[in-house]
Amino acid sequence: MITWKNLDQLDACKELAAAKKVDIAEAMSGESGAERAKKYCVPMAEGLFFNYAAKAVDDDILEALAKLAKEAQLTDKYKALLDGEVINTGEKRMVLHQLCRGQLGKDVIADGVNKRDFYASQQSRIAEFAEKVHAGDIANENGEKFTTVVQIGIGGSDLGPRAIYLALENWAAVNGTKKMEARFISNVDPDDASAVLAGIDVAHSLFILVSKSGTTLETLTNESFVKDALTKAGLNPAKHMVAVTSETSPLAKNEGYLDAFYMDDYIGGRYSVSSAVGGAVLSLAFGPDVFAAFLDGAAEMDKAALEEDPLKNATMLDALIGVYERNVLGMACTAVLPYSQALSRFPAHLQQLDMESNGKSVNRFGEPVDYVTGPIIFGEPGTNGQHSFYQLLHQGKTIVPLQFIGFKKSQIGNDVIIEGSTSQQKLCANVAAQIVAFACGKKDENPNKNFDGGRPSGIIIGEQLTPASLGALLAHFENKVMFQGFIWNINSFDQEGVQLGKILAKRVLARDTEGALTVYSDLLGI
Repeated sequence: MITWKNLDQLDACKELAAAKKVDIAEAMSGESGAERAKKYCVPMAEGLFFNYAAKAVDDDILEALAKLAKEAQLTDKYKALLDGEVINTGEKRMVLHQLCRGQLGKDVIADGVNKRDFYASQQSRIAEFAEKVHAGDIANENGEKFTTVVQIGIGGSDLGPRAIYLALENWAAVNGTKKMEARFISNVDPDDASAVLAGIDVAHSLFILVSKSGTTLETLTNESFVKDALTKAGLNPAKHMVAVTSETSPLAKNEGYLDAFYMDDYIGGRYSVSSAVGGAVLSLAFGPDVFAAFLDGAAEMDKAALEEDPLKNATMLDALIGVYERNVLGMACTAVLPYSQALSRFPAHLQQLDMESNGKSVNRFGEPVDYVTGPIIFGEPGTNGQHSFYQLLHQGKTIVPLQFIGFKKSQIGNDVIIEGSTSQQKLCANVAAQIVAFACGKKDENPNKNFDGGRPSGIIIGEQLTPASLGALLAHFENKVMFQGFIWNINSFDQEGVQLGKILAKRVLARDTEGALTVYSDLLGI
């Protein structure tokens, strides 16, 4: 039987708090560091593996973390989610994003339909539509092929799909699967839409409007901006637009769109890349087979996360260590540092995924919790970040846990040798050096050049960033956030914190303001 308890009610939490702390600098120095680097390593799906040798853990702490996983019933709760139990207590909904990429639990019946069949049918419809666009069977009014696809959406309708598109854009070009250019309009700032429209051939562009409710203010505003540009160019907007929405929204079965593909309330925006939200733009950009490979990689990682032993389950272990860092060691932030330029927007997506999910101060029953929950997430690709904020990470007073991501091979495959090594080797040399530098530091009589070390990090390493390995990487972080929410006993699947500002903004636009809201409205010239 599943029970939901706060973290501070669990015996393992007290055991972790009492455990002797690990001196990372000492543990990672010399031969002991080499032994740890070999020992503390867990395989993942699609050839990825998680190395946590530079984390502040040892066998005793790992044993206590395993007890925490069992006491918090992490595997049981994950299985309950997969079986369609109501895990999103705030909105009284099931959580079904994993079902978009495979059947791991029981058949889930909701709204009178089998939800796995529903998601698969939408993927099939998108694949058929994309293939017709690529073949020119669906074309513009002059019978010419669409060459660019533009996604109009905000939040999870933008960050995830944009991050995945950028991650695979060069891979697809190298492997001959890039079908169309993709662009994204998200910000209600008119400069965003204007800049995108100025950089594309509107007559040969297909626009995807993404709004589950069909009422998202920013998205509908940008749609109007785009429709105005199409009309001024002498084009019929209805011949250039498709919708991704719910079956009950005003965008569904609407003559103003070439077609509509459907999602539902059981998939939150930040978890929606695997659904039609990501499927439409990615299938159009790269072809349905590439998107299918991405889903397969995610499904394999979902399956791996079912392993009950945390020491064999990279996702669960990563989550447990993160909770230990946050709640026992008192570390407030996590830096996501991919040593892959293709993952340039991946930290931004993980920022939303993590902070919108676990930025909570009440438990899943609405009761205040007496401990901190989700960390602050930020990041930038290496080696760019090294020349930006690493100074604080190395020598600042705030210790920030680091999440590195690296690949042995680049996406281009071929590389040039410069001064005895390739560009990829130089990239990998930097991430290896940073792990040890952060962990071990360097003593110097000059205080300005002294590095204390003791800065914890973990790294996920893969052979190459491909659709399948990218899917596995995404699922790892989605499930890590899920496991941490279970441990903190919070609801990781609603986001009430984004609503208040929206409500007040509508009041401003309706001229229904008072007090400071009126003053700020006047100052901004509204």
